[in-house]
Amino acid sequence: MAHQMSGKKVAIVATDGFEQAELFEPKKALDGAGVQTHVISQKSGEIKGWDMTDWGKKIKVDKTFDEAKPADYDLMVLPGGAMNPDHLRMDPKAVNFIKEFCKSGKPVAAICHASWTLIEADAVRGRKMTSWPSLKTDLKNAGANWVDEQVVVDRNFITSRKPDDLPAFNKTILEHLGGQQLKAAS
Repeated sequence: MAHQMSGKKVAIVATDGFEQAELFEPKKALDGAGVQTHVISQKSGEIKGWDMTDWGKKIKVDKTFDEAKPADYDLMVLPGGAMNPDHLRMDPKAVNFIKEFCKSGKPVAAICHASWTLIEADAVRGRKMTSWPSLKTDLKNAGANWVDEQVVVDRNFITSRKPDDLPAFNKTILEHLGGQQLKAAS
């Protein structure tokens, strides 16, 4: 599968407070498959993760929203954590980046609370999606069909509920980048 990944670029959009496993594990899986990943954030330098109940590891930011262009990437990963998407959805540059990427039709992979940013980007209407359970009402109010499943694929969206779903989430992302088509939700 690695040869199919050659030349693929993935934007991982996050800021301080991202759920540590939900950024590091997809990044590790993508990097291991030969995909070029860029952490894109509001500020240069480093951002700090949240590790379940306390601050966790830091990660280097590759580009800011001022420097990154959605057209340069094949897929966008949105890690969760309650703080991360809450801060991003209040940042017009972050919302614009996410909105532009969603309009491109390229795959978007969001886990846990990350769907808040998709709601803010007005991108969930008519989609079958999953998320952390507390976002169920938010997604339904924004026009999505919320379901409680490990991974949901609907057109260009891949969504998962929580860190326990990361193995299936990562597998689905890699399968798509390796050449398998995303399927419409049934």
